[in-house]
Amino acid sequence: MKFTSVFDIIGPVMIGPSSSHTAGAARIGRVARDLFGRQPKWAKIHLYGSFAETYRGHGTDVAIVGGLLNYDTFDDRIKTAFEDAEKAGLEYEFIPETANTEHPNTARLVIGDDEGEMSVVGISIGGGKIEVSEVNGFKLRLTGGMPAILVVHDDRAGCIANVANCLAMHEVNSWTYGSITYRTWFNSFNGY
Repeated sequence: MKFTSVFDIIGPVMIGPSSSHTAGAARIGRVARDLFGRQPKWAKIHLYGSFAETYRGHGTDVAIVGGLLNYDTFDDRIKTAFEDAEKAGLEYEFIPETANTEHPNTARLVIGDDEGEMSVVGISIGGGKIEVSEVNGFKLRLTGGMPAILVVHDDRAGCIANVANCLAMHEVNSWTYGSITYRTWFNSFNGY
């Protein structure tokens, strides 16, 4: 892992105890909510590796729920996220998994409501930083280091062209994009 400044080593302003297990977990929850586009009504939270082993003691559980409630890493309400989730009507379940993943601090959040659901795999890579490695079964790599727009659609002629035209009208440079069968993602999502 390459650090670009001393602040990368110090880590984020956060509710503790751990930048990886708490701040990173809160960011994973918050990004999943952002990608879903609204407050989910339910969440099945699959935890892998060290997340699965220590999620209660390190605050990973309360941090992910706080993120799903749109709390930032430094928000004192993370401490009361379970109670706040109950008031907000958010039901959640933690499922510790034993499968091996490419990183020990991995969570797969399956979130939804009456209108739909979404699956997001997030990895806490250290220092409060995260990487989204999968959305709805499609592999990708969002780190928050560059702005990105995800376009989820049925594969129809002209869809990508319409998005590209809209970006061009607003003078947004869409320099890199990838296409996946039946879905498209643009690697162009403002940092988290």
